Amino acid sequence: MPPSNEPTAVDAADLAAIERQLGRVARGVRRVAHRCSCGDPDVVETQPRLPDGTPFPTLYYVTCPRLTGAIGTLESSGLMKRMQERLAQEPATAQAYLLAHESFLVTRTEIEDVPEISGISAGGMPERVKCLHVLIGHSLAVGPGVNPFGDEALAQLSDWGAAGSCTHHLSDQKDVTT
Repeated sequence: MPPSNEPTAVDAADLAAIERQLGRVARGVRRVAHRCSCGDPDVVETQPRLPDGTPFPTLYYVTCPRLTGAIGTLESSGLMKRMQERLAQEPATAQAYLLAHESFLVTRTEIEDVPEISGISAGGMPERVKCLHVLIGHSLAVGPGVNPFGDEALAQLSDWGAAGSCTHHLSDQKDVTT
């Protein structure tokens, strides 16, 4: 199911969890776009223009530290380089990646048209593969079948929520160190 173009209120508990995950105040959160198997937010949808006026092309932002760590491991494995090579070798994959880029742009523009980032999606789409965090965030937010590389990378990850809430773990750590 595609994300709603109307923001839903992010409740205080979710916002607090997101801020614990990020270790800072969350900016421009429109809604929780996906939840981890533990129930915590793991991807948020952000405003295309942050409250301070800064254009922000990353519509779907991964917040869960376990997920970001797992994605970082995938990035360091050379997966992005192999995906990049496939763009030149597999026309059907390149076309699907282009369609993911276009879908991303349509959704973001429906939320707000920000001329400074017009035509710019995220993660290198449609010509490069440069950030699996964005591609996986896109796949989690919109569901399978839209972003081929996001879907493929996501399929290589184990359940990052299986160990329980990362936000409770983070708050426990804070309590110990303060």
